[in-house]
Amino acid sequence: MSMTHGRYLASSPIIDWQHPDVLAKARELSSGLDNDEEVARRCFEFVRDEILHSGDHHLDPVTLRASEVLEHRTGFCYAKSHLLAALLRANGIPAGLCYQRLSDGDGYCLHGLNAVYLEDHGWYRVDARGNSSTVHAEFDPPREALAFPVAQEGEADLPEIWEEPVPSVVLVLSKCSSYVEVMRNLPDVELIPERVVRTVG
Repeated sequence: MSMTHGRYLASSPIIDWQHPDVLAKARELSSGLDNDEEVARRCFEFVRDEILHSGDHHLDPVTLRASEVLEHRTGFCYAKSHLLAALLRANGIPAGLCYQRLSDGDGYCLHGLNAVYLEDHGWYRVDARGNSSTVHAEFDPPREALAFPVAQEGEADLPEIWEEPVPSVVLVLSKCSSYVEVMRNLPDVELIPERVVRTVG
């Protein structure tokens, strides 16, 4: 592992993997496994399948910190990515936060997902927001199987791998008191020109 990847192992107030409950769950998920890829898969599938997406399931409270997401078993895509990063880091696997800018029908909003560093594949993006009848995200390295394609004009895959959540995400999850309020105030960013994906034809 590169020295620079150590930044993606840190515990913080939001990616709080040193919280006893997060650490215990991380150890439980990695029990009996000695391969980082299999540990990452198990962590991913736990967050994808066992932590309910707040918007899909109409659930409160609004969670932000990884430990809150684990405690309440719910979170928006951003919060679920915080928990997945924490579980991976607790197992010594570098993990960061990634974002897409997607159309939401009336405009655009950020969508949160993760990048995990796997020795055999390098940085690999995964999306644990939760599957549904129209969403089929998987852990299948090196193939990316994300929840949403980037196809429309104004949508984009943002290239950064963040160590901590972007401020606009933290602000929304901190100030909103219900899932309805979050849905009405989803964070967005203005794209720089080279990030814009334009449809062809």
